[in-house]
Order: sequence, then structure tokens, then C-alpha cells
Amino acid sequence: MSMERFTFKGHDGHALAARLDMPDGPHLATALFAHCFTCGKDITAARRIAGRLAAMGIAVLRFDFTGLGHSEGEFANTTFTSNVQDLVRAAEHLGERGMAPTLLIGHSLGGAAVLKAVADIPSIKAVVTIGAPFDPGHVTHNFGDALDEIADKGQASVSLAGRPFTIGKGFVEDVSGAALAPAIAGLGRALLVMHAPRDATVGVENATNIFVAAKHPKSFVTLDDADHLVSRPADAEYAADVIAAWAGRYLDLKPPAPPPGAPEGIVRVSEADAAGFLQDVNAGPKHHTWADEPEAYGGTNRGMSPYGFLSAGLGACTSMTIRMYARRKGWPLDHVSVDVSHNKVHAQDAGDVSAGKIDSFRREIHLEGNLDAAQRQRLLESADKCPVHRTLDRESKVETVLV
Repeated sequence: MSMERFTFKGHDGHALAARLDMPDGPHLATALFAHCFTCGKDITAARRIAGRLAAMGIAVLRFDFTGLGHSEGEFANTTFTSNVQDLVRAAEHLGERGMAPTLLIGHSLGGAAVLKAVADIPSIKAVVTIGAPFDPGHVTHNFGDALDEIADKGQASVSLAGRPFTIGKGFVEDVSGAALAPAIAGLGRALLVMHAPRDATVGVENATNIFVAAKHPKSFVTLDDADHLVSRPADAEYAADVIAAWAGRYLDLKPPAPPPGAPEGIVRVSEADAAGFLQDVNAGPKHHTWADEPEAYGGTNRGMSPYGFLSAGLGACTSMTIRMYARRKGWPLDHVSVDVSHNKVHAQDAGDVSAGKIDSFRREIHLEGNLDAAQRQRLLESADKCPVHRTLDRESKVETVLV
């Protein structure tokens, strides 16, 4: 994944700090992400979701709203409406770059903002909300006793997540008067609502109200015990995976032809968590999994180990080869399973006089069906014709280049 930082002009002309995460491979679509109230573009949920979407060919623009993060302007002068306008400006900037967004994603109040903004962004085909309030005015409950001071003095300092923010009267009045029901009913795009039932900041009833107000196509996915900020990496990655899979149904993600010499395309492996060993493994835009190491070796055990993948390739190829042979012969093979184990053994133990250790793979093949002894033997022999077996059985060449 490559990344570009830049600024664009927000609703009032101030420069807004943005980050554009681009796919390493073909660029198939563009998403626009709106962060939660008083958060920023680099929170865990935004970062994880952007990385996962970029891995499947979707570029993601995330930016700091006016007066937040690295963006210019005074937060005290912003409103819910100005956030919506900032989103529209971001979409226009992407359009000027030839990357008009087709997917809108909003977290918390950012989710309410995308529901409001979509009417002014004609290129959008699908919308995702995460922990979004049905009533944007819901956010004012975070201001507590400061509401009276805001009403009397025009603004007040409010502590949110341990940080002080100046909240203006204009914001309170604007967000309290915002009505999302008409915008949701007239969305005219596919909608995915994601919410955690135990969200203590924005209750799950908000998700119910959004879902009921929306017309089909619409989907709801629970985030189980995630917190409001979706701060745990596992929760953020789950949300990202669901969004990536769901979006593929509504966006045109057909990839270009694979590069010459690679008829099945490219398998791309990239770090998902630099603190450990978790890897994103993508084979084109439609197939994704994780690779990892066991906890005993410093990993998080959330995916197969590299040798596990190697064993899986051998097992899958073996099973496929046996099935093809039985099908060609017309034999009554009902089911095939292959158990593969890998180990390092001394070369002498394998009948090799060379020094050191070599890799040893053991296959246990299970065949089900009304097969006679001769058929079973022939199917067993066919396993050795598996292409992956032949690759492992002979020397291979690995060409490595630094890009």
C-alpha cells in the first residue's frame, strides 16, 4: 500500500489535512472515510479499514475535519453542517483527480454526516455507517452541564476523551436540529449499518432506527462486544473484512488482466500489524486471508504459519489431483481428505547422505466410496503426480528483486 499526504480546501477555505491510501496493485474504486466526533483520520478503526480496502484495490481518502488534527480552522466555529460540507469538498477534490468516490464510510457522528452528504455526492453507490447516531443531536449528551454555559456565553470548554474542546452555540443548535430520517429514506444507495450492541456511547437502538428508515438494499452487521471507537485491532479488522466483502457486491471491482507470465495473478503479502507478524495475504481482489506465527514465537496465532500455507498447498493440490483422476476414470469416489504435517528431519533419516536437515512432509490420504483395493492403490499413486508435490520434490528457482 502506498500513501500520499496532501491538503485540500474545506467548506470555508481552510486547508484540510488528508491521507490517501492507494492500492499497490490495480486501482479499482475509491472510498471516502469520515471519522468520529473530535477524533481524527488516524484512529485505529480508520487506519485498519483503509489498509484492508486498499489491499483489495480500493483507494481510501481520510481527512481531519476543520479544526481537528492537522487541519486548519477553529473547531469552535464548526457545525454538523460544516462537517457535511467538508465531506462534499473532499469528494469534489477526488473527482478533480479522476477518482470520484463510489463508497462512503462514516464512524459515529461521521456516520451521520455521510448519510446527510450522500445526496450531494452523485458518484456514491454504497454507504457504510459504524456506530452512527440516528439523531445527530445525540452527541450533545457528552457536553453535560456545559450546555447551559454554551447557551449563555455562546461557547464553552468541554472535556472529551480527556482532551479539551471549545464547543460553540452554533454547533449545538445545528446538530440538535439535524434530521436524518428524510435523508436515510431517500438515500437511493446500498446501505450497510454496523453497530456494537454494547456500545455505551451511541446505543444500538440508533442502528435499529437507521435500518428501519432505510429502503433496500440494506444490511445490518453486529460488532458484538466492540467499543464505540472500535479500538481493538481485531474488531477493526473484522469491520474492515465485512466492509470489503460487502462493498464488492455493489462496486465494480472487476480487475484488469493479470500481468504476463502470471495467469492466476499476483499473490501480495503485506504487514497487517508491524508490532507482530500478522500478514495480509491477497490473491487478486477477491481472495484474502491472514498469515501469522503462533503466540509462542511472538505472533498472535490469527492465521496459518508460512509452513502451514505450504502444507495447505500440498494438501489441496493432492486432493484435487485425486478427484480429477477418479472423475476421469468414473470411479465411485465420494470424498477425499488429506492430512499434511511438516517437519525438519536429518538428511540421513530421509535416505540422503548430504549433511544438515531437510523438509519432510507427511501426507495421510483418506478415501471414501465403494472402491476396490486396486482403485485405491491407483488413486494413491496419482497423488504423487500432484503439481505441488512435484514442485516440492525438485529444486525450484526463486527470483528476488527490490522494487
